[in-house]
Amino acid sequence: MWIIERKKLFLVIAAAVMFVSLALVLGLGLRLGIDFTGGSLTEVAYSERPAKTEVEAVLNALPLELGAFSLRESTDDAGQPAFNLRTRDLTDGERQQVGDVLTSVGAGAEITRFTSIGPTIGQELRDKAVWALGAVALIIILYVAWAFRGVGKPVGSWTYGGITILALIHDVLVPTAVMAVLGVLLGAEVDVLFVMAILAVLGYSVNDTIVVFDRVRENLIRYRQEKKVMVKNEYGQPEEQIEYIPTKPFAAVVGESVDQTILRSINTSVTTLLALSALYLLGGSVTQTFALILMAGVLAGTYSSIFFANPLLVLLAERKLAKLEAAEKGESS
Repeated sequence: MWIIERKKLFLVIAAAVMFVSLALVLGLGLRLGIDFTGGSLTEVAYSERPAKTEVEAVLNALPLELGAFSLRESTDDAGQPAFNLRTRDLTDGERQQVGDVLTSVGAGAEITRFTSIGPTIGQELRDKAVWALGAVALIIILYVAWAFRGVGKPVGSWTYGGITILALIHDVLVPTAVMAVLGVLLGAEVDVLFVMAILAVLGYSVNDTIVVFDRVRENLIRYRQEKKVMVKNEYGQPEEQIEYIPTKPFAAVVGESVDQTILRSINTSVTTLLALSALYLLGGSVTQTFALILMAGVLAGTYSSIFFANPLLVLLAERKLAKLEAAEKGESS
């Protein structure tokens, strides 16, 4: 109940987090990987990695027009120090030349990975990623509105669906902002794994939010009484209808529901974070960014399902009731 009593504080914190995250994404931008832009990615591992400036020098000396290439330090799946070179799409001959100069510097050099994606495929992947995220959001809001169709007071089912989408926006902005920061600090790039992580965050977050909302629905049914009233139908004939009178304030019902589910949400998040921490610490460089994004999304989802969605639900219900009371007073006067 203390969460609902301090709802404005938690809503301000959530709004501040969303504002800062959006500012980071817009200000820093996202580094799109070759999955979405097209191009070639070459990974070369060394037993003793040479200086970055030395590798850049031999690449600049190539009789090729590589364009604005990107070279960053990394670690391959075997744990060896490596470099990731991102260039335009290379032909087989150009690939061979680049591989030769990369292995000519440093000790124990070996090409461990090469990926090439054309610009058409990159555009197609980008479009499909946008459609996937949009479709997931639409299905979620329709499902929530349908699942809560029997809860009409004090807010309708579409309010639950709208709040769920707002919580999802919060949960997506946070890991996206983390990705933007990683792109500036470590050169991390948005790829298909990032999209998979965002989709996983969406599923995790909506599950956590619906669990609490479902408990709210159960308690609303529990704390109400039936009252039979006589009304006139469309033909002017009297007929009996059933009205439900709440026996407990809506804010108290939501607060009790949060208290009943908060331990479940926290325990689920902690166990998920432990698994992701193991993936981050023991996995390769490819999965480390994936695990880090998921960790940020899980933390954001836990906060939004407990401290954002439910306080916002109560705030909207209170405003709706205040408007109804004001309208009734206006009619009576």
